[in-house]
Amino acid sequence: MLREKIKQLSAQYFEEYRAIRHHLHAHPELSYKEYNTSKFVRDHLTQIGIPITVMAETGVIGIIEGKQSDRVIALRADMDALPIQEENDVPYASTIPGVMHACGHDVHTTCLLGAARILHELRDEWEGTIKLVFQPGEEKNPGGASLLINEGVLENPAPAAIYGLHVHPLLEI
Repeated sequence: MLREKIKQLSAQYFEEYRAIRHHLHAHPELSYKEYNTSKFVRDHLTQIGIPITVMAETGVIGIIEGKQSDRVIALRADMDALPIQEENDVPYASTIPGVMHACGHDVHTTCLLGAARILHELRDEWEGTIKLVFQPGEEKNPGGASLLINEGVLENPAPAAIYGLHVHPLLEI
């Protein structure tokens, strides 16, 4: 069953993606300056075998094609950090003075990278196309989503729906 395969792969990759989240958390970048984060995402998706395009300078778009179908959905994550000094005492604390992932975008990016890997590995077992949208500049106007839309992120292929998530630190994993 597909659900069980997803759970098994999630467990298998958990530590690897926790390390990715810690790396992203330790190397935050402000809105529209996500150059290293964008490169990290591009390199990761390329290594997995997912074709990518860059939009809005640091945005990354990937496409995963399952079995043939006209159905397209998008999965979206934001990548930018905030201009806040991190005071957490953790081994993966921000290494950039005055910048930190204070609202979970490191988690959002990591979750989408992990989902991309699993969906790509299981692409022969589901129908449709998944458009991955790693959005820059969520925290600063005019907003990275508007730039991506202006550059055509909602076209070729056009998603019927876009899904994202937001973490809540008081909820259990």
